[in-house]
Amino acid sequence: MTSPDVTSVTSRDNPLLKDLRKLAQDPGAYRKLGRIWLEGDHLCRAARERGVRPEAAVFTESFWQAQQFEWSGCARKTVVVPDALLHGVSGLESPAPMGFVIEAPPPGGLQPRAATVVLGRLHDAGNVGSILRSAAAFGFQQVVALKGTAALWAPKVLRAGMGAHFGLRLIEGVAVDVLDALELPLLATSSHDGQWLHEAQAKRSLPHPCAWLMGHEGQGVSAELQQRATKLIRIAQPGGEESLNVAAAAAICLHASAAIGLASQ
Repeated sequence: MTSPDVTSVTSRDNPLLKDLRKLAQDPGAYRKLGRIWLEGDHLCRAARERGVRPEAAVFTESFWQAQQFEWSGCARKTVVVPDALLHGVSGLESPAPMGFVIEAPPPGGLQPRAATVVLGRLHDAGNVGSILRSAAAFGFQQVVALKGTAALWAPKVLRAGMGAHFGLRLIEGVAVDVLDALELPLLATSSHDGQWLHEAQAKRSLPHPCAWLMGHEGQGVSAELQQRATKLIRIAQPGGEESLNVAAAAAICLHASAAIGLASQ
């Protein structure tokens, strides 16, 4: 029997489940509905650890029976759904047995002095999520996604970010001129021009804090972004490949900045 503070949903036509299907499968649905679906206990734990209180926690019947002592009272509303119904919501091959519905964060203003990563029209959700994860790991506080970049709170980006979203200030869908408010050196990655990253580290000429400009997967940092850059930086590739995956390049660059910051403490 379901306890008084728990709602049981048994119809796939329930409004909540209809919304969850949209949120799980449409990358931009959160903008229309004003809510975000966090699928899986890892993301839910990451949100909870950052003080996020969800509107609703949704569980399969089997998971709730086994884990209700850990998750009871974690949300304003608890909903229990037959396993097959919740699995039908998911866009994953192996659906998770639980998730949170949280309010979509309001648009945030730019913090001019916060260490920042700028995403210039990155299309791949996995790359975007991976960069968010690196940004959080290496002490960057702010990520600015320019217009044309994959939606930051899309399901695939959330999964790739592994909870990094909740440790970052996220600004998305903005024009490039928003960057004019940054009061930091802007570093643009380049495949062919600029100072070698390892030399900049050795000479302590890598500014910290700074804003890293990461460009499109195929075209790199746009000319418009490069014009705003204080410095161009390139990564040595002794193996001879033409270019690095943008998420890998971002991880290398952000780690280099973190090392400079630690050395200066």
